[in-house]
Amino acid sequence: MTDKISLVFFGTPDIGLKSLEYLYNSDKFEVLAVVTQPDRPSGRGQKLTPSPVKVFALEKHLPLFQPKSIRKEPEIIEALKELSPDFFVTFAFGQILSQEVLDIPKYETINLHVSLLPKYRGANPIQRAIINGDTETGICTMITELGLDCGDICMKEPIRITPDMNCVELFEICASHSPELLEKTLIGIAEGTLKPQKQCEDGVCFADKLKKEECKIDWSKSAQELHNLVRGVYKCPGAFFEYGDKIIKVLETKPLKGFSNKDYGEIVEVSRQGVDVQTGDGLLRLEKVKPEGKGEMNAYDWANGALKN
Repeated sequence: MTDKISLVFFGTPDIGLKSLEYLYNSDKFEVLAVVTQPDRPSGRGQKLTPSPVKVFALEKHLPLFQPKSIRKEPEIIEALKELSPDFFVTFAFGQILSQEVLDIPKYETINLHVSLLPKYRGANPIQRAIINGDTETGICTMITELGLDCGDICMKEPIRITPDMNCVELFEICASHSPELLEKTLIGIAEGTLKPQKQCEDGVCFADKLKKEECKIDWSKSAQELHNLVRGVYKCPGAFFEYGDKIIKVLETKPLKGFSNKDYGEIVEVSRQGVDVQTGDGLLRLEKVKPEGKGEMNAYDWANGALKN
């Protein structure tokens, strides 16, 4: 390979930033432009905030497009056609591409998906894998088609999920492993040495977008299930329960064996190690929480204040 492989990068959140940086800094690729979501309100003041991918593009003076819906914005589509890229690379972009857009690159539109497809097609594969108690997930590159994450698979890389790993930690691992997989995929397809394979339809399941009500702790479930929930939705948006008239977000837990004569959701013991709560199977030790209107704290400190009131 003598000439650089040209591409347009489509992405929005932090998880795609390392891949964009890697491709931009590589002498094997030329990033012609970046496509990202429009600025969104963020924080208490709901100030319009650019995506991490946009910030990088502006810093590097890359051409930037922010369509509300790229399928409905012909002027952006025409601008992308004029760039004549070898590839489109998509990583957590957040919009569905039309066939007209997919047909623009010389080779393919390559998507980086954070699961081992066909498992966990859809919006929240990392969170769903942890919530379901999986011990392995991975990343894969695929040819983007009009269906939901159903295109031919280019390459896969398994990633272990350790017992206490949360979704933020798994996001970071997936993000750090993705650039090299994208590089191998793009070069392999451009040189004709990589042949994408049809997805197997066995084991297809979907990672639907998380709803807030799913994050409310149901104490009748087992301690292990609740520990997985806390890890799976850690800070995004976070598992919670209600105590009095306040919402208590749960950040760190430990499942324990044992039982008591308490009802589901009742506190069994408070110690400096945490707050042990009865569940449908075993005890769940709350180690770190964030009470409504307050900062993160040890569950022991929260209980000392809450139980006295």
